[in-house]
Amino acid sequence: MGTKAVRLTETKVKNAGRKSTDYVLGDGDGLQMRVRSNGSKLWNFNYYHPVTKKRVNMGLGAYPETGLAQARKLTVDARQLIAQGLDPKEHRDDARQQLRAASEHTLRKVAEAWFELKREGVTPAYAEDIWRSLTLHVFPDLGDLQISSVTAPKVIQLLRPLETKGSLETVKRLSQRLNEILTYAVNSGLVQANPLSGIRAVFKKPKKQNMAALSPNELPELMVALANASIKRTTRALIEWQLHTMARPVEAATTCWADIDFDNRTWTIPAERMKKRRPHIVPLTDQALQVLEAVRPYSGHREFVFPADRNPRTHCNSQTANMALKRMGFAGRLVSHGMRSIASTTLNEQGFDSELIEVALAHVDKDEVRSTYNRADYIERRRPMMAWWSEHVQKAATGSLSVAAANGSNVMSIRQ
Repeated sequence: MGTKAVRLTETKVKNAGRKSTDYVLGDGDGLQMRVRSNGSKLWNFNYYHPVTKKRVNMGLGAYPETGLAQARKLTVDARQLIAQGLDPKEHRDDARQQLRAASEHTLRKVAEAWFELKREGVTPAYAEDIWRSLTLHVFPDLGDLQISSVTAPKVIQLLRPLETKGSLETVKRLSQRLNEILTYAVNSGLVQANPLSGIRAVFKKPKKQNMAALSPNELPELMVALANASIKRTTRALIEWQLHTMARPVEAATTCWADIDFDNRTWTIPAERMKKRRPHIVPLTDQALQVLEAVRPYSGHREFVFPADRNPRTHCNSQTANMALKRMGFAGRLVSHGMRSIASTTLNEQGFDSELIEVALAHVDKDEVRSTYNRADYIERRRPMMAWWSEHVQKAATGSLSVAAANGSNVMSIRQ
């Protein structure tokens, strides 16, 4: 029969001195004090794992911060867990992880981690819109909530007032974004399941509204109104640039001189400024180049072709063209994005290759390999179509009314 361990006393623990090597003092029931060669004293609980039956050492703290009586209490607690088939070390680590999660894994912090990945796949403007919506509508009420405590009822309660106000599109987008954040939390091992997966079903669906756009036969009305509008000539040039290039509003507003290749008559929009995060090359027509020549005296020495009024070192707002169209009387009839629809409808009606039209609009080809392989060929095949479109726009402007008039002497000067 083994010898029963002699219990430690406070005096023995206190007086245990350092030696040239580490040594252990036993207290029984698996409790040990390891005295290190540097003089430090550490409590350990030595036990057999309840499942694997392997020896495990569990640290219980350092002396004197953890006294003998407290070390014995911790040992008793650990032995009770073993009796229940639980590993005390794993149980303690899980508890610590839960405490860390309460402070580290809040909805706001998980959203920040998700956003760092999300922003790589969207345009800067869209990324800004995502974060603004969360900051405005979600974080004030739920930002500090532990991610594991986010539930469908809490989010529904948060979004219901927005639904009542009629902001159905905002509700839709926030539901989608919160769903993505919770899915990220699942994939990161922070929660077991996404409680928001079906949340959009409890809200009213926003009615789908096509972007306001004029019919093709109303293009002359737009061009005449544009020529006579009381707007800055640079804004007028921006609208014509968007018309001739068929670009999205944000792409046109952020045009950089460095992206224009005058020798090859192309405009290359970098991937980070494109909706689909793919670079897009636009063949430039004579009229598009005339627009650039018209604004060169004003902005040719700057980074952006269409600089902002208040800070010319940055680009104009993507809503600049929209606000101008409203002032011109087209509110409810045309938004700047709708000018792409005018081009698309007109070119399709004229029998141009629908595939070329889709490429010109930067709608990503579903066959990525074919799209990449044919990209250079598409540029040259698009040139005649773009030239026809620019001439059509110029005719609608009745010649000299257009910034991009073919005769340079008829191009109106740019006023600040």
